[in-house]
Amino acid sequence: MTPINILIVDDREENIIALEALLTRTDIRLFSTTSPNDALKIAWDNNISIALVDVQMPEMDGFELVEMLKSNPRTKDIMVIFVTAISKEAKYAVRGFSAGAVDYLFKPLDPYITSAKVDAFVTLARQQEEIKQKNDELQNFAMVVKNSADIICSVDADTLRIKTINPAVEAILGFKQTEVFGTNIVDLAIEANRADLRKKFGEIIKDNRNFSVFEFQFKTFDKRVIWVECRASLRGKTIFINISDSSPQKSYQQQLIKSKELAEYGKKVKETFLANMSHELRTPVNGIIGLSNLLRKSPINEQQGNLLDMLETSSRSLLGVINDVLDISKIEAGKFSIVRSANNLRSIVNSVFGLLKFNADEKDIEFLLEIDNDVPESLQIDSLRLNQILMNLLSNAIKFTHRGRVKLTVSVLQKLNDKVKLKFSVEDTGIGIPTDRLSKIFESFEQAEDDTANKYGGTGLGLTIVKKLIELKGGDLAVSSKVGQGSVFNFTNWFGVAKPKPEKKLPKPNKKLAPFVNVRVLVAEDNLINQFMVSKMLKDWNVTVETADSGNKAIDLLKVNEYDLVLMDTHMPGLNGYQAARMIRTEFEEPMRSVPIISLSASAFEHEQLEALSAGMNDVLAKPFEAHELHAKMLKLLKAKPEVKKPA
Repeated sequence: MTPINILIVDDREENIIALEALLTRTDIRLFSTTSPNDALKIAWDNNISIALVDVQMPEMDGFELVEMLKSNPRTKDIMVIFVTAISKEAKYAVRGFSAGAVDYLFKPLDPYITSAKVDAFVTLARQQEEIKQKNDELQNFAMVVKNSADIICSVDADTLRIKTINPAVEAILGFKQTEVFGTNIVDLAIEANRADLRKKFGEIIKDNRNFSVFEFQFKTFDKRVIWVECRASLRGKTIFINISDSSPQKSYQQQLIKSKELAEYGKKVKETFLANMSHELRTPVNGIIGLSNLLRKSPINEQQGNLLDMLETSSRSLLGVINDVLDISKIEAGKFSIVRSANNLRSIVNSVFGLLKFNADEKDIEFLLEIDNDVPESLQIDSLRLNQILMNLLSNAIKFTHRGRVKLTVSVLQKLNDKVKLKFSVEDTGIGIPTDRLSKIFESFEQAEDDTANKYGGTGLGLTIVKKLIELKGGDLAVSSKVGQGSVFNFTNWFGVAKPKPEKKLPKPNKKLAPFVNVRVLVAEDNLINQFMVSKMLKDWNVTVETADSGNKAIDLLKVNEYDLVLMDTHMPGLNGYQAARMIRTEFEEPMRSVPIISLSASAFEHEQLEALSAGMNDVLAKPFEAHELHAKMLKLLKAKPEVKKPA
């Protein structure tokens, strides 16, 4: 509790001591003086609430002192009690009260009366201080309300009529204060919102809510419509409401929603386009690779064999470019996943090294491989993506190195429990990369120099894919280079140590595949080249083949014939492969309802492959594919059929 300040003014020191003895306590702070002039200074410097003033003093009597105190705005509210030994005649009392006193104490002082009167005035002073503080607060609140940018109003809870409102109503709605006093606040809302607004106020009153927030549309004086946010509070029979203009935020929110919808639509359009491009590009490449394989089985001379080699190299190069573009698109679309499984690291690295050694030998470049002895044999690796990373880094190194060497080093940096941190280092003595271009080589379609594509070819996507794949795997990629001396690419990552798994023996491409017995297959494929290639492949395995160039024709054939297997392209005119598969699974009778279906999809997108399986297809074979891959999937699905005839 804040002490009350009391001033004692008396020309005799013993009188002051006597009063101080009577009044000393914790809730009072005493100031005293024998000089009226000093009393004026004390009152000016301190917040004095009560003054006990002697009437008769030599320099200035008590009446004159009090008149001076009351004439100053800073001290005019002090409650003065005169302490006097002179007559109790009425004229003296009248003069004292006229000067501004509130009471009298007569000498000799009665201690009980003195304490009681001082107690009463201390209580009164405390109450006055509280009232003053509340008045100050009210004035501050009034200032805030008056100058608020929001509309602040009070509304009668029974009639919903506006009782008070601040000037902001003119800035926000265009109405003057006098124009809305006494009007129903619901009438400020647009016609379509009025019933809901009335219902909202009804809920606030019924539930006696002390706080509620809601948004509605209000109409302005000039007939515009704006969004407002209302924050309402019920107190007794009055609803206090703060109304702010939320139109800018609402507009921004709507723009965000629209932008999000446009982005999602654009993303969907891009995905659809890429899926179609995947199909349209990979399908003819599948035909080229398939036809070149068929040609190899026909009588050819050495020159024709060389031409087929070049044709196959070109088609696989084209497929690599297509895959690069699609991989970047899948990564950016968030549809690219890393699948780790137990794999032999040395086998993966040696395979990549073996594939690219011919390219290095052609350029007469020394091609070196060094794998530390303590590198574990089997690790949890996404072998496909690691292969892709190493192929890109080594291909780039060979491409940009004209003499000297390219070296791949795999070393162990750290071991921790069942994990190991490996470092893959690709070092070359090639043309190098300028320092100012190092940060750009990982951007899509960017290369070290502007004329690099003209001199060396390439899409400028290889290193972009490498960087994104490494980041997806949780690894780090660093590069250092000097122009004319070469470059070093370092890729580090943690791998889980795995138990070695038995390697699958894949059939050699040139090995003759076993024919089937009494197998009838329907090929649903709209591309004539692929249709011919698959049919020829199947007929080489003694399979009876019928073809359909659309989903509708495939359904018509399935209604009248029985097949042991259906090879279904997913993208076909009319009824597509997904729709045809669903129709087979839901509308056909057995045994055709359960006929095995393999999706021959040219899509590189995982979600399309999953869609094929959810449509009822048994397996997916992505184009382009090798003959042995199709043969293996057919064997798996036809295992319940008569046994496969062994080749003679």
